[in-house]
Amino acid sequence: MRLWPRIQAVATAVPSHVIEQDDVRKRIDRVFAGGVRDLDRFMPIYANAGVDTRYSCVPLDWYEQDHSWAERNALYVEHALRLLTDAAVRCLDQAGLDARSIDSIVTVSTTGIATPSLDAALMDRVAFRHTVCRMPIFGLGCAGGVIGLARAASLAQAAPGSRVLCLVVEPCSLAFRRRDVSKSNIVATALFGDGAAAVLISTDATGPAPGPAIIACGEHTWPDTLDVMGWGVDSDGLSVIFSADIPSLIRRSFKEALEAFLAHAEIPAGDIDQFLCHPGGAKVLDALEDVLGIPRGGLGHSRDVLRDYGNMSAVTVLFVLARALSTGTLGRRVLLSALGPGFTVGFMVLDNDGDSPPA
Repeated sequence: MRLWPRIQAVATAVPSHVIEQDDVRKRIDRVFAGGVRDLDRFMPIYANAGVDTRYSCVPLDWYEQDHSWAERNALYVEHALRLLTDAAVRCLDQAGLDARSIDSIVTVSTTGIATPSLDAALMDRVAFRHTVCRMPIFGLGCAGGVIGLARAASLAQAAPGSRVLCLVVEPCSLAFRRRDVSKSNIVATALFGDGAAAVLISTDATGPAPGPAIIACGEHTWPDTLDVMGWGVDSDGLSVIFSADIPSLIRRSFKEALEAFLAHAEIPAGDIDQFLCHPGGAKVLDALEDVLGIPRGGLGHSRDVLRDYGNMSAVTVLFVLARALSTGTLGRRVLLSALGPGFTVGFMVLDNDGDSPPA
């Protein structure tokens, strides 16, 4: 019988600075040094973003100063490692395991640059074996939570019984540039926050309560969509790129890609009884609910995470998964999805029956 990779533990971490949406709205003109013309017409985004609270690696005052790319990236490495350490230790504690029991680490991040990679630096903070297999992944953006988890599942399945730790961290807000008055950057001030997550995966289901099995993974990249989402490179840092057409692209193309994925995996669409989607924003969730045939507000866990943490890029869908697990509301067959640069969607199906589904 096929041994399915299973989620053994999920842990999350956020930095210490709490950012309330109303505080951002009140200070946004000062943050942009008065450089945004007709700022009043942008103010509704703060009420309509679906975000109440976010967490930041730096205090709100930091955003009222100019910062070089070198300074931003140094802060990225510092805080990414701090968040990864927190998430990894919590995940291992939850599983009752020592760090030396981990065989492979998959580390996903797109909001900064680190060479040696973050996982190498993490080994000086967490006592992993010196022989642990490392797979750092850059460039997946918001899709990285699902696709990174899929890569970790593949590693676990390739070496039955091994333990794979998937680590995802995105200090998104450090990329904010106050001299960039583009609409994308203004919208980002209402949407993005910082966070990290750790997920332990193994085919070993001998514990008292084996987690959900990962029974299918896939992705789809649409042609001629490289300009939909990503990073631009500027002298003082990375500039956010995301198209206002994303909701319409979802309504036009998401369902066909999902149906093709489920058909290839030989999973009937009717078997999916819960959707855990990356909350890219309120309008994105509206579009997803429409194409999935879910009543408005039906993606409850996704909307709750967006409200309480904002969009943390790749990390966010794992917060959604953690919330479903911690509240005991994970469905029997669950679809995870996340959209990111490419323009790409990552899919994953979890089976929460307890016994492994037939191969």
